[in-house]
Amino acid sequence: MPRIVISGTDTNIGKTVFAAGLARMLGAHYWKPVQAGLDDATDSERVADLGVSPDRIVPEVYCLSSPCSPHEAAAIDALEIDISRLVPPTKFENLVVEGAGGVLVPVTPEILFADIFRQWQLPVVLVASTGLGTINHSLLSIEVLRSRDVPLHGIAFIGEANDETEKTICRIGQVRKLGRLPYLSELAATSLAEAMSAAFRVEDFA
Repeated sequence: MPRIVISGTDTNIGKTVFAAGLARMLGAHYWKPVQAGLDDATDSERVADLGVSPDRIVPEVYCLSSPCSPHEAAAIDALEIDISRLVPPTKFENLVVEGAGGVLVPVTPEILFADIFRQWQLPVVLVASTGLGTINHSLLSIEVLRSRDVPLHGIAFIGEANDETEKTICRIGQVRKLGRLPYLSELAATSLAEAMSAAFRVEDFA
C-alpha cells in the first residue's frame, strides 16, 4: 500500500485539496506534520471537511500560529522545531503526508522540506498549477528533488487544461503526469471525490 508525500511548486495552489482527495481515494491516513497559521481552519480540519474520516487524520507535530514559513512561525511562537520528531508514523501502511508550501520552504533556519524528504525516502507527488509561470516553478522543483535524490513519483496538475504546458513540463522534467484536477465550482467532499475518480487512477499511486 502506498506511503506518499505531497509537495507543491508554491503555496495556495490546491495541495491540501489534492491531498484530501487522494487520501480518501486510497483509503489512506493523512498527516501534515507542521501546520503554520491558525487564524482559519487548519489543513487537517479542511481535509476532514473534504471527506477524510477524522480517525484517519494523524495529529500535527507542530501547530504554529503565524501563516508563514515554519522556521519563521516557530521563531514567532518562541519554539524550536526538532527535526527528529518529524518522522512519518510507521504503523500506517497507507499514508498521505503533506508538506507546507514548496519544496524549498525552510522548516528550520538550516533545513528545508526537500532535505527532510531526502531523509524519508518516500515517493513524492509534486502538485503544480496549470497557470502562467508553472513551467519554471515546476521544473525548478523537479530539479531540487532530483538533486537531493528524492524519489519523484509523478506530477499532478490543478487548474484548467493547458495541454502544451503540461506536456512541456513532463517532457523536459522527464516526469510522469498522474492526472489533472480541475477547479471545482463547488468544493465539497462529494464533488472532490467524483473529480478525483475521473482524473486519477488508484493503481498509479501503488
